[in-house]
Amino acid sequence: MATSVEQFDTRLDDDLALLAETLEDVLASSGDPSDEKYIELKKKAESTLKDVKNRISNASDTYYVRAKQAVYRADDYVHEKPWHGIGVGASIGLVLGLLLSRR
Repeated sequence: MATSVEQFDTRLDDDLALLAETLEDVLASSGDPSDEKYIELKKKAESTLKDVKNRISNASDTYYVRAKQAVYRADDYVHEKPWHGIGVGASIGLVLGLLLSRR
């Protein structure tokens, strides 16, 4: 499960980085540099882009830490109570088996 979360997180990070780079290129190459409205709009867009990058970076770090904590808690629980872990796994397997056999 952690692998699929990491893959999704990596793809999302890559997509957002590509979007940010594209927006930076557009801001750098478009508009009339002598137009006051353009200059104001460009500054606002650059500021917003910088804020969004920071928020996404912080959110990504937060989700990574939370997922890692959940994995460690599950690992600790299974090490402390192995028979409970086996029972839960067997129960889930039984329920899934029953649901899949009905189809």
